[in-house]
Amino acid sequence: MTTLSEFMIITDADNRPPMLEKSMYDSWKSRMELYIENQENRRMILNSVLNGLLVWHTIVEENGTTRTKKCELSVAEKHQADCDLKATNIVLQGLPPDVYAIVNHHKISKEIWDRVKLLMQGTKLSLQERECKLYDEFDKLSFMKGETLYQYYWIFAQLINNMNVINISMRPVQVNKNFLNSLPSEWSKFVTDVKLSRDLHTTNFDQLYSYLEQLEAHANETRLMRERYQDPLAFVANFNQPPSHITNYHSPYNTT
Repeated sequence: MTTLSEFMIITDADNRPPMLEKSMYDSWKSRMELYIENQENRRMILNSVLNGLLVWHTIVEENGTTRTKKCELSVAEKHQADCDLKATNIVLQGLPPDVYAIVNHHKISKEIWDRVKLLMQGTKLSLQERECKLYDEFDKLSFMKGETLYQYYWIFAQLINNMNVINISMRPVQVNKNFLNSLPSEWSKFVTDVKLSRDLHTTNFDQLYSYLEQLEAHANETRLMRERYQDPLAFVANFNQPPSHITNYHSPYNTT
């Protein structure tokens, strides 16, 4: 029989924190912060996770000793203490068993949060190395032979998302040019059309994909023609004659 907790995991219930996947720490961090933002008392819980527990006031006794003012908390302080405890529970629930076993001796949410970050992300140097790796992947990403436009777009979108997660920001024009320039030669006519008719500073690569997706059949036909004709002159002669099914094609960006 399935327990309530198992049912929550199976159904990915909204009242359960997202589970950490070791290779996707940055994504988990973003989703955890979003999950907390949807909770009651979200600001106090998030503050506890990011900045630590409520600082308890101390009282000096007549004999000179000091004690923590835990038994004489105000209503607001008691409320914050409850949020501190909830913050710890939320973070712990989002950890797989092997990671939980390493950090469960910590009772403060910020200590757990920072420990998991160190385990999954490494030191600041490791983060810098990851940034360099993502920049390198961005520069070298290209359309692979046999890929569909959707497969290329999906890989490109994942890379951009990974860069955004760790706050690597680039101008839209830089992203858009890389997306277009990495397409193979059969796309050259359509890429030129986009560059001439679209402001690459204000659009995004999702919109470019939506437009180019309509032309994939034509690009594939161009590729097949190139493969069919070994003689470059014969290919050019046939290439300059548009197929009948695209004679009446009009670019959605054409304003005339």
